[in-house]
Amino acid sequence: MKFPISHSLQQIASIIQSEFVGDADFQVLGMNEIHVVEPGDIVFVDHPKYYDKALNSKATTILINKKVDCPEGKALLISDDPFRDFNKLTAFFKPFEKSSKNIAPSAKIGKDTVIQPNAFVGNNVVIGANCTIHSNVSIYDNCVIGNNVTIHAGTVLGSDAFYYKNRPEGFDKLLSGGRVVIEDNVDIGALCTLDRGVTGDTTVKKGTKIDNQVHVGHDTIIGEKCLIASQTGIAGCVIIEDEVTLWGQVGVISAITIGKKAVVLAQSGISKSLEGNATYFGSPAEEAREKMKQMAWIKQIPQIIKK
Repeated sequence: MKFPISHSLQQIASIIQSEFVGDADFQVLGMNEIHVVEPGDIVFVDHPKYYDKALNSKATTILINKKVDCPEGKALLISDDPFRDFNKLTAFFKPFEKSSKNIAPSAKIGKDTVIQPNAFVGNNVVIGANCTIHSNVSIYDNCVIGNNVTIHAGTVLGSDAFYYKNRPEGFDKLLSGGRVVIEDNVDIGALCTLDRGVTGDTTVKKGTKIDNQVHVGHDTIIGEKCLIASQTGIAGCVIIEDEVTLWGQVGVISAITIGKKAVVLAQSGISKSLEGNATYFGSPAEEAREKMKQMAWIKQIPQIIKK
């Protein structure tokens, strides 16, 4: 998430009431999670296991809960609770905006796009030309939809990320300030949910077709011309490359990559990254023919025991 204008390190520190290490005029351009940070961004870290990863990332400002040596060319924000203060920054730069109409006045709707009754289109949403948005679709603030997109009834774009910190008093939610971006010629079935990014974009690229009752987690990127069948669940921060097919009830764990033109057969569970140009089956998913052989061998176990 990029800020509307550049802010100084001192300005950011004043928002969250923290100490800082570095030049007071050091420029801060945005904030992001570790997997999508760029120079100019803030990243937060609150566990010693990940200190080095954050300090050596592309981020140039690190929001951290310990005084450490500041890497050259970077700055530190010292906080007793980086998770809380990252939320403060999200709330400051991306505050919740109440809507008063089914289609917000700030929404931009393209030529020949049809929005059926009872659909909701939030603040600053952009929808391209020749789209069809069916009844009871909810498109939350700041979502971007391309041209020739069809979204069927009951689908929700831009719901919050499922991201919590377990505290003694209960689960503390990480606020979502990102977007959902749908490119051209995408079809999305009924009753699907696509969560917005925490700070970046959840993206569905052009030509992809998504069946009914599919869930896509925060910051996931689905490539071009993919087919995602019904009741598939995709966790956050997944990269699905172009022309991938996921058949019904496939489950995908977070932060993995599925390679180009991979096919995953129904009811498979994906627990690690998969190479492209292959077919997979099972839970955990493996190359389909090998998995079928294993299942055949398992059926022979009772006969082997009898012998």
